[in-house]
Amino acid sequence: MARARPQFVCANCGAVSSKWQGRCDSCGEWNTLVEETAASAPVALRTSRGKPVALAALSGETTELPRTLTGIAEFDRVIGGGFVPGSAILVGGDPGIGKSTILLQAAAALAQSGRRVVYVSGEEAIGQIRLRAERLGLAEAPVALAAETHVEDILATLQAGPQFDLAIIDSIQTLWTDLAESAPGTVTQVRTSAQALIRHAKASGAAIVLVGHVTKDGQIAGPRVVEHMVDAVLYFEGESGHQFRLLRAVKNRFGPASEIGVFEMTDAGLKEVSNPSLLFIGERDKASPGTAIFAGIEGTRPLLVEVQALVSDSALATPRRAVVGWDPNRLAMILAVLDARCGVRFATQDVYLNVAGGLRLAEPAADLAVAAALISARAGVATPSESVYFGEVSLSGAVRPVAQTAMRLNEAERLGFSRAILPAGRREGVRSTLTLNDVTTLADVVAAIAAESAAGGSGRPSR
Repeated sequence: MARARPQFVCANCGAVSSKWQGRCDSCGEWNTLVEETAASAPVALRTSRGKPVALAALSGETTELPRTLTGIAEFDRVIGGGFVPGSAILVGGDPGIGKSTILLQAAAALAQSGRRVVYVSGEEAIGQIRLRAERLGLAEAPVALAAETHVEDILATLQAGPQFDLAIIDSIQTLWTDLAESAPGTVTQVRTSAQALIRHAKASGAAIVLVGHVTKDGQIAGPRVVEHMVDAVLYFEGESGHQFRLLRAVKNRFGPASEIGVFEMTDAGLKEVSNPSLLFIGERDKASPGTAIFAGIEGTRPLLVEVQALVSDSALATPRRAVVGWDPNRLAMILAVLDARCGVRFATQDVYLNVAGGLRLAEPAADLAVAAALISARAGVATPSESVYFGEVSLSGAVRPVAQTAMRLNEAERLGFSRAILPAGRREGVRSTLTLNDVTTLADVVAAIAAESAAGGSGRPSR
């Protein structure tokens, strides 16, 4: 019998090491080596001569990729307009966030339209899936169910009989294959199982959806190479105390990345939110200082979001900086620019920043809205309620133009706003009835809010 010996596999790149070390020599990542057990029996090396592959010219006829729509508009938007035959999609999210719910709804919608769909669960029994389907009102949908974790058995099931159009595997961390000797959920098992399922998808033309667990850092557990193997990576986001959920595409070979779909969790499952901008700004307090409306772009969708800031005197030697929904490093940069270029000081104040609605912003265009909210909170005067802000702030204090100005202005106009504070320049093709206030530096925004403060009788920002 082969003697087992330990080996260490990098969860990021899959490199194998004979001993543990803090840093992977192959990819340079820290604390990614995971111990596994491998048989010590020697593996025979096989060599074979390859055959030439036919080469094609770059120019030639192209055909539009066929799409299979689920009928759930927000879901179809995120995956690029429907499932592409032969595609592999990885869906991640926190436990209980709604991954299985939205995928069961999508599977039922496709099955009711005449497509062959199979739902394979490695975590739940068939009875549990049926109970969820009854609660969602989907018990009559002709979805084929299976509770299995052996990859070879799953592939044999998919290959038997008529071809399936969609297969959902929940989850990839529970699967195991005969090609790897380690336990389910390990780096080798996850990578090998995913590779076998993706190979089946490409060969058969069926779309495969893999559900993945996430780590405490919010990343999909397992080797990072799996995210490179699949065609699309979706993250299901949301706060535990919020009824709203965001499905975000962070990678998509068949559509735009960073696209989002907005859903509301109800007793009957996840329902689409047709107008997300109203969701994020509908309950704002227009008279409260420290708020600004950001006109952003998520994928191909314009979105208005409320940015909230709170500034208070600190009792600590090192004032606190707390951020929800934005990059803390970028907040530190904006505070430094306000101090160095505009004379607005936060050295003795605690600063709290929040993006309303549970949305996470990654766009640099949010800089101007964040700065306006901070200045408003520091001055104690509300920003004009009918105004939207967008623009990137540089270290020199200049406000730089951003892309897709027309889409941002059109969304603001549609929702009843009358003024936009934006960088000067890049107005090609922009036609809007909004009053456009150009700013070239962050000092212009400070001066405008200081003027509002003087007109309202409130204190000016500290300099």
